[in-house]
Amino acid sequence: MHPDRRLIYVAVFAIMGLSNAVIPILPELAARYHSMYGEFASSLLFSGYFLGALATMLPFGILSDRFGNLKFIGLGIALTVVSGVFIFLSENLWILIFSRFVEGAACGAFFPAAFSSLSKCKDPGRCMGEFTFLFNAGLAAGALFSGLLADIFLKSAVLIFTLFALLSGIPLLYRLEELFNPKKTGTNPKSLSGQDSLKSHFKHSFIKITGLISRRNSGIWLGSFLLNGAVGVLIAYYPDYSLEILSKARLGGAIASLYICAMVTSLLAGRFKVKEKTIIRIGLAFSALGAFFAIKYPFFGFSSLGGGSGVAMVGFALAVARMNADRGLAMGLFNTTIYAGLSLLPIVAGFLTETLSLKELFLVNGCILTVALLLKN
Repeated sequence: MHPDRRLIYVAVFAIMGLSNAVIPILPELAARYHSMYGEFASSLLFSGYFLGALATMLPFGILSDRFGNLKFIGLGIALTVVSGVFIFLSENLWILIFSRFVEGAACGAFFPAAFSSLSKCKDPGRCMGEFTFLFNAGLAAGALFSGLLADIFLKSAVLIFTLFALLSGIPLLYRLEELFNPKKTGTNPKSLSGQDSLKSHFKHSFIKITGLISRRNSGIWLGSFLLNGAVGVLIAYYPDYSLEILSKARLGGAIASLYICAMVTSLLAGRFKVKEKTIIRIGLAFSALGAFFAIKYPFFGFSSLGGGSGVAMVGFALAVARMNADRGLAMGLFNTTIYAGLSLLPIVAGFLTETLSLKELFLVNGCILTVALLLKN
């Protein structure tokens, strides 16, 4: 296995494990501020991560085309470790929110570069499937360990995955010359010099974006946004919804089932010999069913939602990889739609909790996924 591919696989597991280690303990982290902000405090903690990714995903994707993928993979790992340390040490809501934002920025650096690297593999479908498998494995492990260890020490899983992220970056210590020497990465040093040159690169990239978001591709971007937004709403508010129904261990297990099923289906979807459009529709159908069933049957609902999203996301990634555009730019835009959904829809849902019960909110959530399934493009 190529060293870059191995580095990406190990790092994505650690990065996603840390990102999800916070989810089962959101009510406890925000408990001191519930009297002041209510459930919106949990929403801010949840969405801070996704806002950080949303703000940085596209710029870092553009820059990875220019400066090389390895630099931004390393930056993502470094920022993940820094954010994990602050989340572990702090109890202040605003420091925690800022740390989650930095953690999101780490994903903004890592994911476009990682997707861009993997899209150049001989078998991109298989690589995307394996990457999505480990992505969801990390999410599942983060939620599961956090739920199981919360009664022993609330932030046990945060510490574990921060250390894991630190260890995942060790191979980069042996490649420092490659990281800082443009010739080693295959980049033309002359093209890297000058502020005007960098400005021109961004200008040229944003011109290309207008072509990528054309009506022909609109279903891909909107479908990805709605799917991930619906998943985000359910994960953000289920800890409060199930507070008196499920134990922390059962809650962590239910959320983990989403990612475990996504692991299995994404690995299989990467080997499907059907068109991306068909893969996406199959995934969205199972996701919509899962969103509705989760209201009364958490394990079945989360499993169906996860299995469907795993299939759909491989389909989306393959469709984007085959677009005629710079890989970092296209993958940056794709990941922006993912994190736009995960960050913005839970915030919108936070405002709706003033007028809707959480059960009604989840019904609306299922309808959103049904709309995504009906998109024509």
